[in-house]
Amino acid sequence: MERLQKVIAYAGVASRRKAEQLIVEGKVKVNGVVVKELGTKVSNSDTIEVEGVKLEKEDKVYFLLYKPRAYISAVTDDKGRKTVTDIFKKHVHQRIFPVGRLDYDTTGLLLLTNDGEFSNLMTHPKFKIDKTYIARVKGIPTKQGLMKLQSGIKLEDGKTAPAKVSMTSFDENAGKAICEITIHEGRNRQVRRMFEAIGTPVVKLKRERFAFLDLTGLSPGEYRQLTKHEVKLLRVLAETGKVDYNN
Repeated sequence: MERLQKVIAYAGVASRRKAEQLIVEGKVKVNGVVVKELGTKVSNSDTIEVEGVKLEKEDKVYFLLYKPRAYISAVTDDKGRKTVTDIFKKHVHQRIFPVGRLDYDTTGLLLLTNDGEFSNLMTHPKFKIDKTYIARVKGIPTKQGLMKLQSGIKLEDGKTAPAKVSMTSFDENAGKAICEITIHEGRNRQVRRMFEAIGTPVVKLKRERFAFLDLTGLSPGEYRQLTKHEVKLLRVLAETGKVDYNN
């Protein structure tokens, strides 16, 4: 048995918060009866309708996208901007959604799925899934600045968890540097805000890796389906903190 709003969110119909709103507004039926109580639990045998549309049990799918610049990490956008799901519309019929987010100007590795449970495993900070970024920054970070990022730095929404950071190259004449940073949190614009906090704002940002996944063989705007083994390893990594690549 699962909470109704959780089942709706996991089906990719709406976020958990939006699902709760739909329930309270009387727009959800279970076995033909309107349900407005948020604590309601349902089973796999129950028939659920959201705004008159039956909740279908879709096959679970998992994709790795090389997100291009100028796309929103969302299913829809009220400003009419392109979303990452637009890239899949011609070939993928399941209602997929992005796992976490990359902001409008950030490129790189983004997962998409219709599996809400998997998405939660990949994005909740307690599961500590590493995400690695390459940041081109304005200015050259000091040793002290990099150490602050490594130990955790205070932002307006709290102190960040320790990060792995290194400066891979710099150009004194141009006043620019390239840094690699690995974090396991996923706050809004976190990497950009971290570098701003040490006085070296990000000019260009790309997510290179997500756990053990990378962008090998893909160009911006291209995607591939994750293998069953990759999905299994990601689940094991989230649940145990380590993976055995031989199993």
